[in-house]
This record gives sequence, structure tokens and C-alpha cells, in this order.
Amino acid sequence: MASFRTVKGFRDFFPEECALRNYITETWRSVARRYGFVEYEAPLVESTDLYRKKSGDEITNQLYCFLDKAEREISLRPEVTPSLARMATARQRDFKKPIKWFQIGPCFRYEEPQEGRGREFIQFNADILGDSSPATSAELIALAIDVVREFGVSADDFIIRLSNREIWSTFLADKNIAEEHTTTFLSIIDKIERARPEETEKKLALIGLTTAEVRAFMASTDENHPAFAALRENLTARGLWQFIKIDATIVRGLAYYTGVVFEVFDLKHGLRALAGGGTYDKLCALMSDGGVDMPAAGFAMGDVVLGILLKRTPGAQMKLTSAYLAASSIDAFVVVADEAQRPHALAAVQSLRAAGIRIDYSFGAQKVGKQFQAAEDRKARFAIVFGAEYPEVVIKNLLARSQSAVPVAGLVEEVQKLLAEPALGPLIA
Repeated sequence: MASFRTVKGFRDFFPEECALRNYITETWRSVARRYGFVEYEAPLVESTDLYRKKSGDEITNQLYCFLDKAEREISLRPEVTPSLARMATARQRDFKKPIKWFQIGPCFRYEEPQEGRGREFIQFNADILGDSSPATSAELIALAIDVVREFGVSADDFIIRLSNREIWSTFLADKNIAEEHTTTFLSIIDKIERARPEETEKKLALIGLTTAEVRAFMASTDENHPAFAALRENLTARGLWQFIKIDATIVRGLAYYTGVVFEVFDLKHGLRALAGGGTYDKLCALMSDGGVDMPAAGFAMGDVVLGILLKRTPGAQMKLTSAYLAASSIDAFVVVADEAQRPHALAAVQSLRAAGIRIDYSFGAQKVGKQFQAAEDRKARFAIVFGAEYPEVVIKNLLARSQSAVPVAGLVEEVQKLLAEPALGPLIA
């Protein structure tokens, strides 16, 4: 007998994982809308050349790319920023600036799966286009902070590590390093805390620098640097600067970033970055061959690392548990104690559901005890009993262990009234 498993790096979403996924995406969506962002969507598949345009030929090693039946080279999207730039530049005249858009959906990268990284992941993207002021970066950083806090992660559990690529451009210019070495240099800085010191020294020497002078500059770069002044003023006014740590090693691996860059890290579990982004003022011009020169900034947050953190952080765990219980529970279970009343019970099921009430029932004749057990298993707040007393029905509060009788004609209104009252006791009896 054949045995099938998920493709390496991909995931099954059983009900508990599906509840986590939905909780994460609903929270992302809620906070983004609170900030005035508008949702958009882009294709799951794009021309591979779109990604080559942004990142060069080497990007294909990280893509699920293939030829379709018309011999066109296409790829599953590894990120959404190139699609966003394509879409925004194509219709930029139709939207007032700044454009504040967000997107939530799956992305795919062909890389080795490990903790916090899979080949399929769900990503939240928030971007602002058409405004180059520091307020744009401040708005995005504030959004990232509030998204993390909305999950129940406290200020003691995460930090925003912030830098600005312009400080390194100035550093290189002061050292008379040719601009052609910028990409190589930033790659060295990006890995400086993980690479062996002798390797870093050797790579820096090739472009005329030493580790000592690089680290001296890093040590002298703090929150008082002029590059962070406007951003600091904005976030301080919001009461959010406490979440920021200036870290010159944050340069982001992607070449298209041009100014402020930041990453979100947890402080207690040593996980990968929860989110990252920054300004990319030249990307729209690149994607439109110079036709639309529009400043832009944004960040992305994936569900994989975030999901791990939520399961390990006490405050977030409580909200996650509540979200799962809410997703898996129902409002009431209809118990058919007298099979002669089943047609009336089915009519009530439909009326209750039409009123937006979450209802379940036993499909066939069952002992009353088994039906009540099913109600408990589904974490129902109430059981609605159709028995010999019909047209009166009995509503049992399974949490408070109380009951009342009501004419069937007023059942929907009575259940709505009861659901509006605070629940008593735990969700699981």
C-alpha cells in the first residue's frame, strides 16, 4: 500500500494549525486596517524575469521555477515586493499618495527547511509608496510593534534592531572605497557577527578595510547619530522609542534597500528575525525601467517564526489558546430527546444558523446522554433540548449548570440574549 507524505518543506494544516494560521492572519489584517492600510493581492505565479530584474540571475537557485505548457519560464512567488512594484507603477496615477497597502498570502522558497524556515510560508507585507519622509519609516515600525504587541508579546519579549544604509555609504565614502564594493561590503557586515573573525578580516582587506576600523565605527553609531534624529523624534512622541535598539550590523541581505532598515527579534528564545524591512526608493524605477521613480518602504512578517514565538511566550499563549477554543467551539448543540420532534429540531437548527448562531446536532437517533456528551466535546455553551414538551424547548446552560424553558417561537431571540451575557465558568466543563 502506497504511503504519501507532505512534500519536504510544506505543511499540513490540521484544525489546531488552521486555527493558529487564521488567528495570525486575522490579527495582521485587523492591525493593518487600524493603521489605514488597504489590502491588495498579487499572483502566486509570476514571470521568473520579474525576480531576476530585482535580484539577478542567482535568485533562481532559491525559486520554484519551471516552464509552463507554453514554454514560458515562471516561478512561485518567493516574496511579494516585486509584484507590488509592478502593480503600483502600472497604475500609480490612479492612487493618491502616499499609497498604504498590505497583503497576506503564501510564498515559496526553495531552500533547506530548518526551525523557523520552511519552503512554504504565509507572509504579511505592509508597504507605503510615494512618500520619502522619515514619517514613512516611523509608521511602518510603529505598525510592526503594534502587530507584535497585539499577539500578547510584551515589551520585555522583543526588540526592533534598527540601522540606516546611508551611514555605511558615508563611511565608505570617507574611507575612499569605490562604490562598486558597496554590495560586497554590506554582505560582510550582514554576516559579521556570525562569520569567523579571520574570514571577515580577509574579506575586508580585499576592499581596503580592517575589522578594527569597521567595529570602531559600529561602536560609535548610536541613537544620537543624525541619521536617526527624525525617526527618534517621531517614535518618541508615540511612546515607542523604548522598543528600538540601534544596531549597525542590520543592513538586510536584499540589495534594493536604500535607507532605514530594521528587523524584529525576540529577546528570550534566540529565534530568527520575526520581521524585517526598510526603505527601497529605487525599486519602482528599476521595475518600470525608469518610467516611475516613486519612493517606497515596507516590511514583511512570516507566520513560521511568529507561530513558534506565540507558543513559547506566556502572554501570547493565553491569547492563542482562547483563539483556538473560539475557533473549535460552538454556541449551542441541539439535542433531539424525542425523535418525533426531529423535523421541528431541524427547522430550529436552520433558523438559529440563519441568525448567525453556531449550531451543531446529531445526524441520527442517539441516546440523550451521548448527545449531551457531544455537546460537551464541541465545547458548546448551551444545549437546546427538543422533547415531549414541544412546542416548548429547554435551554441548558452547560457552563453554569442551569436551565430554562422557552416557546420555540421565541427560541432565536432567547438564545441571542443568552449569548450576549458573560459566559460563566471555563469553556471546557
